[in-house]
Amino acid sequence: MLKDFSKDEFDIIIQAGQSNSEGCGVGIAEKPFTPNGDVWYLNNDFTISPARELVVGNEIVSNFSLSFAEEYIGRGRLKNGRKLLIVRAAVGGTGFSDKRWGIDDDLFLRMMEMTKTALSLNPKNRLAALLWHQGETDALNGVTHKGYVANLTTLINRVRETFDCRDLPFIAADFVSEWKNDNLQVCIPIIQAIKEVCANDGHARFFETSDLQSNNQRTGNGDTIHFCREALNILGVRYFNAYCEIVSY
Repeated sequence: MLKDFSKDEFDIIIQAGQSNSEGCGVGIAEKPFTPNGDVWYLNNDFTISPARELVVGNEIVSNFSLSFAEEYIGRGRLKNGRKLLIVRAAVGGTGFSDKRWGIDDDLFLRMMEMTKTALSLNPKNRLAALLWHQGETDALNGVTHKGYVANLTTLINRVRETFDCRDLPFIAADFVSEWKNDNLQVCIPIIQAIKEVCANDGHARFFETSDLQSNNQRTGNGDTIHFCREALNILGVRYFNAYCEIVSY
């Protein structure tokens, strides 16, 4: 029998962007996430399932929403009787330049429908934050600083306007340093654009990731573009700390 979520009250976190938001981190990490009844996923097929790390072959693959959720609950942001629902809207290898995240494009429209679905489950559900990690595809496709600023600003504004949440916290982070340093010329315009958007928005934050390792640095598997599992755990804590700065918690 399918679970009835109409009686559950959720704080909703939107997790969007491409593969580092989707979660591709492998390797040893302390404090493995334990599925529980407080944290749930709204998946991109619109099913709802307990939040958990993904087992792929002999590896456990994580994403930063899990450590964000642990901090959100552990530091008292989730009120008694409420649960956390993570809208898992990210898809690897996607951007604005390939017509996936513009406001008329499929992934943006699906993210909006997922969010509407999450809110419609219970009238007391509320949006808490939009966590964004994206830009590698647009860097490789040569998107300009100006073009990325326009696209990202439009995305943020449309989400806030649609859901009547003008102060919705928006948080973004830098790329994996190992990969960025190998592609610095194309990465700089995108990273500077994300920083600019966040700096000019009173309810947004950007943070650095230069000390966080890639999968390759952690495991030697040749994957330089993705944060390792341990780094993703740290990343989620930093997303939460940035969220606290925005909401003055």
